Amino acid sequence: MDRRPFGGQPDRPNGHASGQGTEYTGRYVVLLDQSNQESGLNALRSSAGIANVERVRGSEVGNVSALLENPDVSVQFEELGAAVVEVRPEQRHALVTTAEAEPTIIAAEPERMVYAMPITAPTQAPTEFFPAYRSDEDVVVRHSRAEMAAAQGPAWDEQAWTWGLQAIRSNLSHLTGRGAKVAVLDTGVDTDHPDLVGCLEETMSFVLGETVEDGNGHGTHCIGTVAGPAHPQQGPRYGVACDARILAGKVLSNAGSGTDGQILAGMAWAVSRGARVISMSLGAFVRPGELFPQTYEILAKRALERGTVIVAAAGNDSRRPPRIEPVSRPANCPSILAVAALDKSITPSFFSNGGINGQGGEVNIAAPGRDVHSAAPGGGHQSLSGTSMATPHVAGVLALLVEANPNASAADLMATMKSGAFPLMQPLRDVGAGLLQAP
Repeated sequence: MDRRPFGGQPDRPNGHASGQGTEYTGRYVVLLDQSNQESGLNALRSSAGIANVERVRGSEVGNVSALLENPDVSVQFEELGAAVVEVRPEQRHALVTTAEAEPTIIAAEPERMVYAMPITAPTQAPTEFFPAYRSDEDVVVRHSRAEMAAAQGPAWDEQAWTWGLQAIRSNLSHLTGRGAKVAVLDTGVDTDHPDLVGCLEETMSFVLGETVEDGNGHGTHCIGTVAGPAHPQQGPRYGVACDARILAGKVLSNAGSGTDGQILAGMAWAVSRGARVISMSLGAFVRPGELFPQTYEILAKRALERGTVIVAAAGNDSRRPPRIEPVSRPANCPSILAVAALDKSITPSFFSNGGINGQGGEVNIAAPGRDVHSAAPGGGHQSLSGTSMATPHVAGVLALLVEANPNASAADLMATMKSGAFPLMQPLRDVGAGLLQAP
């Protein structure tokens, strides 16, 4: 097994996210040998004195949000062969050295905070986005009028279909995603939204003290793009796979933030529930030259082996043309599809991150991510921008591919989606295989 040095000595976060920093929770995410998980945990118990381990099996996740917030408990996700462990500050070095020496521990990394990834459009009033991106509206407004006009591209007739669905040719596909389960791990969903009631198979909140109801709007918007209805209550059709079944996992709070542990809990739940696709419009900032997180990469490989494809947003930290930032984590993992955002002109959005880091930090595909119309809490609709908005387009197309070939492996689904992309003139760094296309 290829092993890199394990992480250092994190501190618990204080204050708000800056969007450009790295916030740690004080816990560690540990990847275990799936065939011998107990040996790794026993080694950590004896050498690092980790907190008492509570096991979460399969879809038994009812109290996992409380467990993850309990400083006296470590949480083991048997389905994934992963654990989020509590350790006293003075024992962190012992945990790291034990993880490096113990063969049944595959990886151990500090747990980080993760965030939703919207960009506030210049024509909108600011909504309750998380602090890391509240300044983005000013950035958009400062863009020159010429650049904004160029981003609008050709005139799209959106009376019947959104520009995004037309760009990916979803309006020409006979497929609907019937029989495909897609897990959207985000800020939850408006469970009473008239457009979405019919697509929700199951919901679960992994945020302590918050129900699955979406107090942010980000998750509802993403779910609408994946599986909004063929005939919405009002406005154009905006859902790629109208017959897909949605597993709505709330892993980010109403403020748009969460932890690696909450993401892992959602992933374990999604895999146990038979999701063929996991869509994650979330992430954390990555510095130039930073390697991908080994924990997420191994988990993504394990999910692929079980037939599940993971899609994640590339991130919105760039300010093109002068500054292009690296693909965010966990999208920078080689086994997770990283999705960039395109404007209506089918060119990279100014905020979309690029594949400037090697070893997995590439953009894999690009999809519509600017001025995307979809569902909003309260039964309405809104337009948002971000790689967050591009990602569920990809999840929806993967659902169409599942319907077309239910027995396809996860690797085959990924390969088919990439090979079907429409090549673009922009660098691979920015658009990967090209513009997403529906089968």
